[in-house]
Amino acid sequence: MPRFSAALRAFRRPLCALLGVAAAAAATAAFSAAAAPTSYPAKPIRLLVPFPAGGPTDAMARLIGQHLSQQLGQPVLIDNRGGAGGTIATEAAAQAAPDGYTLFFATTGTMAINPWLYRSLKVDPVKSFDAVGSVASTVNVLVVPDSLPVSNVRELLALARQKPGTLTFGSAGNGSSNHLSGELFKSMAGVDIVHVPYKGSAAAFTDLLGGRISMMFDTVSSQVQYISTGKVKALGVTGVTRSEALPRVPTIAEAGLPGFDVTIWFGLSAPKGTAPDVIRRLNSELQAVLAQADVRKQLAALGARPLPGTPGDFSRLIQHDAGKWSPVVKASGATLD
Repeated sequence: MPRFSAALRAFRRPLCALLGVAAAAAATAAFSAAAAPTSYPAKPIRLLVPFPAGGPTDAMARLIGQHLSQQLGQPVLIDNRGGAGGTIATEAAAQAAPDGYTLFFATTGTMAINPWLYRSLKVDPVKSFDAVGSVASTVNVLVVPDSLPVSNVRELLALARQKPGTLTFGSAGNGSSNHLSGELFKSMAGVDIVHVPYKGSAAAFTDLLGGRISMMFDTVSSQVQYISTGKVKALGVTGVTRSEALPRVPTIAEAGLPGFDVTIWFGLSAPKGTAPDVIRRLNSELQAVLAQADVRKQLAALGARPLPGTPGDFSRLIQHDAGKWSPVVKASGATLD
């Protein structure tokens, strides 16, 4: 009998251990099943856009939202929250529930530039979001009036060094991408060119045509027709590769300022803490959207090119550009609050 009892105890020990492991596994599976968004998406998704309806950012967001709706089987509803350079939408998106039903149409300005322009910003865009994926990128083009006696970037820089403080560049306003493009240009070239802010690019361009300012950085899509008709001279595009819309125009880097790069990007972000399964699903469907020929064609019409990639790729891009623009904004002295 003692031998039988000892054998029974010996048998019970591994059996209890096995049952314990099974119970733990069952509990973990039950928790995972409860936490995992197995039916995502089960209702419409809201996409917060940081600029008013009708602009290029809104047009791109609507294009992506429409095709994501088809991929996900649920409506993607555009919610325009313009104002304060995009900070209103940024704060609203960051403070939304991280359940996958609120997304943010992130831009270079909202994620990498605004933290240095707005001291009163209530959220840190780098830390308050989970990256879903980049969508597309655009570049600016450096244009000068036909009357300015230069034909390339090297000649422009020579003129700026010959006459410090006399050349001017216009922008859509303090903190805009064309303003900071000019500030980076000045800083990297070591030249003194005076910034003239306007209330929008259109007003700046009017003065450029009239010869009242010396140069400006503007979107390629806005300038193609004026460049083709000879009303302005294009000296270089701001990206690392030439623009498909202006294949004969060199990059500023190859035209005389090595290392110069201003690429404006757009992407999707979700409030911090969104389930990884949701992020993966959204990124997968976004890649499928960006691979569609009609989407690529419509992005090209907006002066943009697709920028596919993983959530990690987009996260690294945001962090890189946040570090890049911080010293440029500080050197410019621009603040918006």
